[in-house]
Formats: sequence, C-alpha cells, structure tokens
Amino acid sequence: MTDSLSIDVFNSGYKRVPGGPGWDDSTPATWPATTSTLISGERDAVLVDALLTTGEGQRLAAWVHRADKRLHAIFVTHGHADHFFGAGPVLDAFPDAQLIACNHQVADEARGQTSPPAMASWNSRFPDQLPQSPAVPSSTNSQQFDLEGRALLFHTIGGADGALASIVHVPDRGAICSGDIAYNNIHMWLWKSTPGSRQTWLASLDAIAALKPKTIVTGHKDPDAPDDEATRILDQSRHYIEDFDRTVAASSAAREVIDAMLAKYPTHGNRYTLFVAAVSQFPS
Repeated sequence: MTDSLSIDVFNSGYKRVPGGPGWDDSTPATWPATTSTLISGERDAVLVDALLTTGEGQRLAAWVHRADKRLHAIFVTHGHADHFFGAGPVLDAFPDAQLIACNHQVADEARGQTSPPAMASWNSRFPDQLPQSPAVPSSTNSQQFDLEGRALLFHTIGGADGALASIVHVPDRGAICSGDIAYNNIHMWLWKSTPGSRQTWLASLDAIAALKPKTIVTGHKDPDAPDDEATRILDQSRHYIEDFDRTVAASSAAREVIDAMLAKYPTHGNRYTLFVAAVSQFPS
C-alpha cells in the first residue's frame, strides 16, 4: 500500500468564445477555466475529467505522461462536453485506460452532447478545435476504485449546473473532486436556472459539505484562486447562488443582475458566464 496518494491539478485557463447579441466585444468573451485532476500512487493513477478541445487534450496527455504513471481510468464527473471531449488524446497516449462514469445517467447525458445538434452548438463556439467523434464514458457498476490500496469513492450527488453531478472522494487526503457542483473564484453557470434548480444545487453543496472535506478541487477554477480550501469554496459557492437567486427576484432586467453581482463579486473570473446567466433570466 502506498503511504499517501498525491493530487495534481491541470488548469486549462480561459478560452475565447463568440460573445453574441448584447455582449460588449470590447471585453473578450471567454469560456471558464477548467480543471483536470491526476490522483496518483507510486505507480498508478486516475484522472478526473478531461477538458474540452483537442489541443487541451494533447496538452493534458503530455502533462499526464510527464507524471510517469500507469493511467487506469479517466473518471467523468458529469455529462458536459467541457469535461470529457478532450479525452481522445489522453486515451491515445494511454490505450489501457478506460473512460468511465459512475452513473448511467451521466453517461447518457455525455452521449447526448455528441448528437448532431449539440455538436453544431459546440462547434459554433470552438470551430476547428473539437473532435468530431468524441469518446463517451461508459457506466461502471463499481462505486469504488482501489488505487494502490487506497480507496477512491465515487458518489452520485444530484443536480448542479444543468446535469446530474457526481464526485470523486479521496478519503486518504480529505479531498473531493467536485466537478461543477462547486466553483472557485469564477462566476457560476446559472444559465436558464430556476428557483427550484438553484435550491437543488444548494442541496448538492450540502451533500458535499456533509463529507467534511478539507480540500475541494472544483471543475472550474480561476488560475489565480488562492487555494483549494473546502470551507471557503463551499461558502463562496453557496453564497453566490443565494445572491443570484435574490438578485434575480428583485430585478427587472439582466443589466441589474449583472451590476449587482459584479458589485458583490468584483474579482471573480469569466464575466461572460454571469452575462449569459443573467440574460437567460429575462428572455425577450
């Protein structure tokens, strides 16, 4: 048995996207910085999530290769394309690794991201940057992975930013890879959210808090975020959703929501996320 597992995080940084109607193009519109996490023993490793573009997948594969571990699996936390479309180059570099999810609904939602309409939408944002036949995770019957005698626990949690969310719990390190249930210093993806869906998201944060983690690696993390401290991240994510919910209820236009949230969260990354979330609450 290895003495302790190591956790290393790859951050994609921000990517330019078309801003669309209403966005002030004097400020670049971007996709939120996204993470992939390598959990390793002395010889073996598991990767959590695999980014979006082919270029990111290539950089990720090179990063994992430099770790000099045997990659056994890529675990996909939820079925959004920006967490698994980049898996192809990693699977090419590590052909014995499996692309897995711990819940059949996560696998089904991921498969839905590869439908022609969904691919057309993603390609409109990232032209010539995506695989045309992305690998899709298969559902595993096991809720636990033995990594050199240390357990990685897979939990299906519930709703978050529009997809069923699962996590990887690393009890050995008091750590959780939260996917998109929690965010770290980035505006949260509340596009087309409702009061009900926001309450569901808050319940998912409570479910993570009940596991009493010390560290949370979020699916979206500003590259300059100060740390991965669990209490700070959970409190920040919870307050952000509550503030957005109250602000939408008290506002009559998207601009009011944007201004109020920027006043509360002036240093958060990816303001474009806030823009699309606010606009979705006041459809014309």
